[in-house]
Amino acid sequence: PYADLGFAATETAAEIFTLGTAGAGYGATTANLKGGLGSASAITASGITVGAVVAVNAIGVVTMGDTPHFWSAPYEAGQEFGGLGMGSPGSSGALAVRVKGDCPSTTIACVVTDAIISKVQARRLALMANDGLSLSIRPRHAPFDGDTVFFAGTGRKPLGSNVMRDITEIGTVAADCLARAVARGIYEATSLSFANALPSWKDRFGPK
Repeated sequence: PYADLGFAATETAAEIFTLGTAGAGYGATTANLKGGLGSASAITASGITVGAVVAVNAIGVVTMGDTPHFWSAPYEAGQEFGGLGMGSPGSSGALAVRVKGDCPSTTIACVVTDAIISKVQARRLALMANDGLSLSIRPRHAPFDGDTVFFAGTGRKPLGSNVMRDITEIGTVAADCLARAVARGIYEATSLSFANALPSWKDRFGPK
């Protein structure tokens, strides 16, 4: 909320950083589990890198009902959030609408590529990347959602001769990365130590 906090964050930025209950994810929650800070990246077929970081403070849920399965499961790389595979959306009340109350909630994400992109292309890519939240959080775009996705390019790699194809690929991978980042933020979170604090995913579904 303050400029000096943003400046301090840039001073401590590193290639490797803590996920889950850290930074902007510290006080984050979902309707049923502790929220958190998540990140994921991938390289497109044309060699362009895409990365996402997200603070998951969602009004809805990121898991299928009362099961440990994430809505992001189809996009998981390896076992980055448990490797549980797809659950069944039709079981355990997965499709029931669950929200954490009549209070504003904001999931904020930044997606970055090393490609050289214009402002117009960045806007289109932000729209595409936003779909990653729809792939990973239910419900989405609710009246109390203040969710925002920023998109940026570091300008290191030129797009290929087929610009539209490259933009389409970057945007698709960006949405996948953001969906993965959401699940990782919840998977890596730890619950806070105060009365009636929401449990973390590992509290509910991890090894006992």
